Amino acid sequence: MAIIKTYIDKINHSDIKKFFLTAFSETIRESSLTKKGEFKLVRIPEEKRLKFNPDCFGIMLYKLSRNKKGLVEFSEIKRNGAVSEIHGFNTVKSIPKEVMEDESVDVVVTSPPYGDSRTTVAYGQYSRLSNQWMGIENAPQIDNELMGGKTNKTSKVNGSTVLNLAIEKIGDKDEKRATEVLTFFDDYQKSINNLAKKMKRNKYACYVVGNRTVKDEKIPMDEITKNFFEANNFKHIETIVRNIPNKRMPSENSPTNQVGKKSSTMKQEYIVVMQKQ
Repeated sequence: MAIIKTYIDKINHSDIKKFFLTAFSETIRESSLTKKGEFKLVRIPEEKRLKFNPDCFGIMLYKLSRNKKGLVEFSEIKRNGAVSEIHGFNTVKSIPKEVMEDESVDVVVTSPPYGDSRTTVAYGQYSRLSNQWMGIENAPQIDNELMGGKTNKTSKVNGSTVLNLAIEKIGDKDEKRATEVLTFFDDYQKSINNLAKKMKRNKYACYVVGNRTVKDEKIPMDEITKNFFEANNFKHIETIVRNIPNKRMPSENSPTNQVGKKSSTMKQEYIVVMQKQ
C-alpha cells in the first residue's frame, strides 16, 4: 500500500491524481484487516489474519480498469453539453450562494443519514482507514462533524408532533439518548430548511429515509421528513415504500449490550416525494 501511495503522490495532474486516489481508497478497504460487509471498524479474527494475504497491486489494477471503463461510458452518454460538478459543503450550516443561488434548483435527490452515526451507520469508522492513508485531517473525529455528531442540550425542533412524541417516550427511558436524537433532528431540520430555500417553485425533493428504533421506540423519519418540508411550504406528493434487498448493516443488533436482547434493524426504506409550492 505504501508503494502505491508513493506512486500516486508523484502524480502532478490533480484530476488524474484524484482518479487514482478513488481506486486507492477502495483498495485500502479490501486490503485491510477489517471485517468485510459492515460499516464498523472491527478487526478480523486472528486465525483469519494468518491466512489473509491480499494482492494489493491486483486489487488496485482491477479498480483502475473498472473505473476507467465507467468513466469512458459516462463520457459517451453525455448529452446536450451536460456538465457535472462536485462541491463540498455542510448543508446544516449553510449552502454557499456562489455554489447555488436561492430558488435555482430543479430537483433534490438524496439519502440523508438516518441518525447520529455513533448509533446508526458508522460513516466515520467505515472511512477512517482510507482517510488516514490519504492524509485527511482529524480522520478519527469525522463522526463529530456529521449530522447530530455533537450533542447539544439546547437543541429544538418545530413542526413535527410525531417526533416530539417519540422523543418524549425515549426520554422517559433514557434522557441522554433523547437528547442525542433531538440533536440529530435539529441538524436535520436545519439542513432541510437550507435546501428548501435553494429550490424553485413547483419542483421536487425526493428523500430516501429509514425509520430507526431507539429504546424500543420507532422513529417515523418518513413522516418527520414530510413535516419538515411542509413547514417550508412544500406539498406531500407520495411516499413509496421499498424493501431493502441487501445491506451492510446486520438484520439484528444489540443496542443495549444485554446478552440475548436484540432488536431488528431497518428492513424497509421510504422515498418521500415533496413539491415546493
